[in-house]
Amino acid sequence: MTNPTSGAGATASELLLKTSPPRAPRHLLARSRLGSDGERFRDRPVTIVQAPAGFGKTSLLIQWHREYIMRGSAVAWVSLDEHDDPGRLLLGLTSAIRAGCGRPAFGKSLPGGEGSSRGSLEGFTAWLAEIAHVALDIVLILDEAERLPDSSRDALIYLLNNLPPNLRIVVAARSGFDTVVERLGPYGQCVKVDAGMLRFRLEETIALIGSHFDASVEADACARLHDATEGWPLGLQLALSAMSLAPDPVAAIDALANSTGGMREHFVTELLARLTDADTGFLMRISIADLLHADLCRAVTAMEDAPDRLERLMRETPLFVVADQKGEWFRMHAMARDALRARLTELPAQELAGLHDRAMHWLADHGMTEAAARHAFASGQRETAYGLAQRCLHEAATRGHLSAVLEWLEWLPESELDKHPRLRLAAAWALALSERHQEAEAQVRKILHHATPDDAMRYEIDLILSAAAYYADEPDRMAALFDRWGEVPPVSDAWLVQAHANRLAARALMAGEYAKARRYQQQAPRGDASLAYRYVIRWRDYIVGLGYLSEGQVMLADRTLRPALARADEELGRRHPFSCMIAVLLAAAAYEQDELDEAAALLANRLDVLERGGTPDTVLLAYRTAARIAAATGLEHRALDLLETMDAVGTARNLPRLCVASLTEQLRLHCGRFRSETCQALLRRIDEIAAQSAAPEFPLRQHRLVLLQDMAHAYASFAEQDWRAAQQWLARAEAGADAMKQGGVRIEMMALRALALDRCGEKGLALLREAMNLLQAYGIKRGLRDVHPALADWARDAGSESAAMRRLDPAPTARPPAGTGGGGPRAAPSMVLTPKERSVLELLARHLANKEIALAMGIGQETVKWHLKNLSAKLDAGTRKQIVRRAQLLGLLHEN
Repeated sequence: MTNPTSGAGATASELLLKTSPPRAPRHLLARSRLGSDGERFRDRPVTIVQAPAGFGKTSLLIQWHREYIMRGSAVAWVSLDEHDDPGRLLLGLTSAIRAGCGRPAFGKSLPGGEGSSRGSLEGFTAWLAEIAHVALDIVLILDEAERLPDSSRDALIYLLNNLPPNLRIVVAARSGFDTVVERLGPYGQCVKVDAGMLRFRLEETIALIGSHFDASVEADACARLHDATEGWPLGLQLALSAMSLAPDPVAAIDALANSTGGMREHFVTELLARLTDADTGFLMRISIADLLHADLCRAVTAMEDAPDRLERLMRETPLFVVADQKGEWFRMHAMARDALRARLTELPAQELAGLHDRAMHWLADHGMTEAAARHAFASGQRETAYGLAQRCLHEAATRGHLSAVLEWLEWLPESELDKHPRLRLAAAWALALSERHQEAEAQVRKILHHATPDDAMRYEIDLILSAAAYYADEPDRMAALFDRWGEVPPVSDAWLVQAHANRLAARALMAGEYAKARRYQQQAPRGDASLAYRYVIRWRDYIVGLGYLSEGQVMLADRTLRPALARADEELGRRHPFSCMIAVLLAAAAYEQDELDEAAALLANRLDVLERGGTPDTVLLAYRTAARIAAATGLEHRALDLLETMDAVGTARNLPRLCVASLTEQLRLHCGRFRSETCQALLRRIDEIAAQSAAPEFPLRQHRLVLLQDMAHAYASFAEQDWRAAQQWLARAEAGADAMKQGGVRIEMMALRALALDRCGEKGLALLREAMNLLQAYGIKRGLRDVHPALADWARDAGSESAAMRRLDPAPTARPPAGTGGGGPRAAPSMVLTPKERSVLELLARHLANKEIALAMGIGQETVKWHLKNLSAKLDAGTRKQIVRRAQLLGLLHEN
């Protein structure tokens, strides 16, 4: 801009576009987690939103623009570009303040008359000084700052380091502002929003899909889409666009999740459209590796500029995710990686084998043996692959990489397994911790056939067999296996010592000794930082959480499980079996605290993983919680379908307790509707299973089955309204629950017994009140609504609802009738306009004449004209219609 006065009309038009906030997308989701008034952002003069393209930076700025205005701040917006030299940048900032703050005279006194074209630091200093004299709290939002020339970026950084107290600046850029964060962050002057924070969480994905397709898409389908896109905002947007054209949104989600119909290829084509062929070829070749490092990429591609190319692509595209805290390792987005790998098949076989060979050597040299073995296998070097695998698979199993071990089990020939007992040990570990627990025992028998194990291996074998017994829901066999070792393990490895404590605690859990289980975990010595120990110690949270949940202590369970799930999801992945098991326990606790939406989100897209790799307790809790959520939301047919599936899983995995629990829960639902014939049919099936499985020689299994059987008989008696029989069965079930310290079940039986006593004309009100008091103490907010409909009705009719009861079953909150708040456009409470000007603006937007505005406000028509003149000057508008439209564009006027 050598002559800003010439062509002033073109400059004014351009500046008007640059300083106008973009239109908000139709389905913009206001993300409360990233709200501008959150603790993370409050009182921070500088906010840097820095992430690659496609992460929703501008969408977040639009949300913040509205929030700042609604809190009374004056908000200015500038969309930056590569033509913004320092002089043009200063002119844009000045114009933004004039438009956003309603100060048409701002900048007139800057050096050089208009002053806005002067780009030296002197001009920016004068600009800051004039900002300090404006009696407004100003927020300046700068979008696409990465496009600025270097000289302008330096000027902007100068501004960020010298802000007056009444100015806050939000900068969105793909890169280039790390030095600002490093300089100002330690002093609390700056906060950064990165790609990880911008990724959608599951509950946000569910809300976003709900805004597009209402309730027709269930949480489970939403979770499948979320997992496929990994919460990537652009990926979600592309998916939603494709779904909007599909006749069945759920089918479109399944096509994307299963990589059918070419949807993933379509996404990658969209993403790679602006890249050069060289960049596309580079991405395709490095996609062979699951984890990426700059040196690995250079070794694989044999390109010396690979690190620089990788850094540039990470900055310019949304294809990569940081995989470690140091920022040295990355991984490619799953959708992009899968589609690019499909293109690898087009390469000559010799070139593809060379890529795998170079990856194998680099990974082996850097201690990443399992990944190196996979590349050796892919390149056809089978013997090398087997040699590498036998060095690492046992460690992979102890670190929780069970799916990798099971894959190798399919590839390794029996001769290799026979030669290397530790390979079989690894396979046995992976099989024991899944539905294939019987195969684990077969692997153990082969180990004993081909080798004579020492005491350490014998002990580890018993650990494996006890794990298989636990997954087979055979607590008595698990206890017998462990009795021979006592309470002190015969080994010193930290992870085996912790595994021993886990087994002792699990055994105590199955006997109902929950406090003892927690004590075993507390007394276990702390180990080292090895990955095997870090994985096995996670089971401490599982055992403690399950114990609290069994006792009915849902608040304590929530406190234990919530941080454990956050760690597991981040480090293992949302669909790792252990993450799914922790999520199920937390979902059960959330449901009991009446957080139905959260419980549904925790379970979403996880049931299939649990069917294959979940413990019997978590499979039972998962299906029962999902069924109760469905029933609570009026979907009884869905609840019954889930329980039938649970019965089928129990049959397939030979877990009688799952079948009995499924039938008991079905009976519970039918009992609430007094369907006596259906209840009797279900009861006969329960008695048949219990007769076959609840043998006295297996007391631990018998106690759990008999408790469910007694509960089923109590429900059936309720359905027949045989209150005397119900009392007897309820007393038995209550005693069984008390013996096993299952507090939640005991309270349920107590409340039902109170109802049965009342139906017999006896005094049951005191017992009911005790049950309600216990529910409050344990934090169970679902309360009597889930026990039996007649029970809740009786409590209300008897007038026995105390304050605790009202919290457990709150009455619907009265809402004011629609329209009482005064419909039509409303002015935002921004300090840009005075209260009188905001009132005039609202009435003007409703097409009232000056006389009508004067009557409505109780002022004279001359006063109205004076306010209109001020509005016209502040909003740079010439007509009444332009005043309204400019106010809408600037966010000062919105629909109520």
